[in-house]
Amino acid sequence: MTDLEMLSYVDHTQLKAFATWEDIEELCREAVEYKTATVCIPPCYISRVHKEFPTLAICTVVGFPLGYSVTESKVLETKKAIEDGAVEVDMVVNISDVKNGEYKKVEEEIAELKKAAGDQVLKVIIEACYLTEEEKIAMCKAVTAAGADYIKTSTGFGTGGATLEDIELFKKHIGPDVKIKAAGGVRTLEDLRAFIEAGCHRVGASAAVKLAAQKK
Repeated sequence: MTDLEMLSYVDHTQLKAFATWEDIEELCREAVEYKTATVCIPPCYISRVHKEFPTLAICTVVGFPLGYSVTESKVLETKKAIEDGAVEVDMVVNISDVKNGEYKKVEEEIAELKKAAGDQVLKVIIEACYLTEEEKIAMCKAVTAAGADYIKTSTGFGTGGATLEDIELFKKHIGPDVKIKAAGGVRTLEDLRAFIEAGCHRVGASAAVKLAAQKK
């Protein structure tokens, strides 16, 4: 697989709190040119991107980045994002619930958001840097049982990002219908290739397109 071909696995991402429309517009143009899987953008920009770049697949975030919004808010966020034009939603689990061992509650929330997302893709960010191995395994089971489409390592805003060790752990404990997204700290083309080869169907990255373009 060439460097440019790897970009089809990438959610081309711009989620900084101070992202301007010019930043988002540049992201979208790059995504169109290099055929990334999606653009992953803040919810406030979905409708404008959908109008101005109608061919782009839009991913957005819910309960981001800390995850402790109440379920009802996350459901409303999800419905509004899809109404505005998003086709993929990356939700953050309630990490406090995970740390309290309330795994069933987390599973129920994921299921509620999958119901709200309907046929659109739901990815579940577990923010692995804060979890023990036992908690990560519990989240693999919760994501699977709730019917989500992906388990995702990280927000990119936590104390750590994706690791190959976590990808291997996920592969052992998720169900056959659950895919894996790595995010956070994927800063080189070598990183990108390593995560794809490890079994990730999607990688969240902000720098991959520019790095691949330099080699074009």
